[in-house]
Parts: sequence; C-alpha cells; structure tokens
Amino acid sequence: MTTSVPGPPAPARYPSPPPAIRYLRLKFRLLAAISTELAFGAAWKLFTSPRRLPEKKWEPAALVGARHFGVATARGHVAAYEWNPAGHRTVLLVHGWEHRASFWGYMARELAAAGFRVVALDAPAHGASAGTRVTLPAYARAVEAVADELGEVYGVVAHSLGGAATAGVPVRFNKEKGGVLPRLVLLAVPGSTTAVARRFAQLLQLPAAVVARMNRYVREQHGRDAESFSLIHTGRTLPVGRALLLHDHDDESIPFAEAQEIAVNWPGLNFRPTTGLGHNRIMRDPAVIRQVTEFLA
Repeated sequence: MTTSVPGPPAPARYPSPPPAIRYLRLKFRLLAAISTELAFGAAWKLFTSPRRLPEKKWEPAALVGARHFGVATARGHVAAYEWNPAGHRTVLLVHGWEHRASFWGYMARELAAAGFRVVALDAPAHGASAGTRVTLPAYARAVEAVADELGEVYGVVAHSLGGAATAGVPVRFNKEKGGVLPRLVLLAVPGSTTAVARRFAQLLQLPAAVVARMNRYVREQHGRDAESFSLIHTGRTLPVGRALLLHDHDDESIPFAEAQEIAVNWPGLNFRPTTGLGHNRIMRDPAVIRQVTEFLA
C-alpha cells in the first residue's frame, strides 16, 4: 500500500511483542546501521507484500454459484467473480488487505438475491490474481480495469484498503457516461494513508531516516504526497451520487476516530457507526448487509 510515514514513534501496538515482531525490529535496526537504503528496501518490500493466507473452511462455499473470469491488465491477470449476471444494476465489491473475493460471500449472496448483478475481484497479489506485491495505486488500477470490463457500474462496496484504493487514489468509474458513480459504500476504511503507514513504522520501530526515505519514494513514484491519497481529503471531491460509511467503535485495525474525521471532512456523507463488530465482522453482519442493500436500492 503506497503511503507516507510522518511523525515521531508512538507506543508499540503489542505490549509484549511476539517473537516475529522482535525479530523484525532487530533486523531493521541492523540494516539501518549498515545502510538506510538497505533498510528502506526491506521495509518497503514488507509493506507492499501481502501474505496469501490459508483458505478458510467456509470460503469455497462463498463462491458457489459465482462465475469466475479474468481481466488482463498491464501488470498481470486479475481474477474476478460474478453473481446473478442478469441483475438490473452492477455492484462491485472491493476487499481489504490480505482478503480476497470469497470474503464477500455473505454480502454477495444477499445483494444478488436483492436483484443486483454482483462482481468481486481479487486484488493484485491476493487470491487467484497475479503478483506478489501491491501498492495503493496498483490496486486502484486493477479495480478500474475490472470496472471498465463490466460497463456501467451502479455501486461499489469497499472494505478497508479496498476503500482507500477506490476513493483515495481514486478509481474513475463510468468514464463514458459522465464519470459519476451513483452509490458508494465504505466499510472500516482508513481516513489517512499516512496514519496506516505510521502504525506500520511504529510497530517495527523503523528509524527516522528510513521513514523519511519512504516518504521521498512515494513522491518520486507518484508525483504527489502520500497524504493526498487520504479520504479526509479526497472524499468531498469524488463524483459520487450518494455515499455511506459504516465503521465500528471496536475496530482494532482502523481507529474509529479516523471514520469521524472522514465524516467531518466529507459533506453529505451518510455516516453510521456500529458497535461490537470489529474490523472484519462488519462485512458479514446481517444488520450491516441489510443497511447496505437498502442504501443501494
């Protein structure tokens, strides 16, 4: 995920870090002592390399009835899945970091039952899609490639990193029909890309020189500061008919305060807090799915 890392270190996320985190902290201290460039390269690789986690028992059932297809992009094959191809409006589902299309199983089935044509993709370096590394702009390009393949997209439901890519870069939808996306739903999304990267840097206790090198790399690669990808800045400028944000008070991955900041900076955003769902269960909670379905109707 392409971001920047400002600010001083803060307390570690883990009160007593597990052995893997202690090992990584030591590794980066040693690399930085040798060369900032070496430490930066290792940190950036880790930051942009999602793990392909073992398939959960319920995932195969989540894709039953879905048509599997692929979209060719300049950076490789992107896998996608379609439910209810005869649906009257197309809704695209965009997953978060280290997830895949199958994580949308509950949401996809309910939206298809409500009459929507539903499509979910595997991000680059996730699921059945090609690649081993992905940045925020690369994910956005993949989403846009799938959207272009689908034709007119009525709505998007995006979770976490998927929301940052969709609304932060942002993705351009319906370019041949004025560029407006009628409906956008965001679940548990970060308000600031730099805050995400700062948590990464704090967890690994990256030296300030490595952090600065990461900041510079983002500007060199994309010609813009990382904070310009943040939803607290981009949300109010998006060509969206109506937008809905749901975020849980108990989200341990993306602090609830970031959702509040998005809402403050995005006039017209429909912000609905939840409680007790955390970062991932919000995707499959029946009450949330019902609200999303009604909002898209």
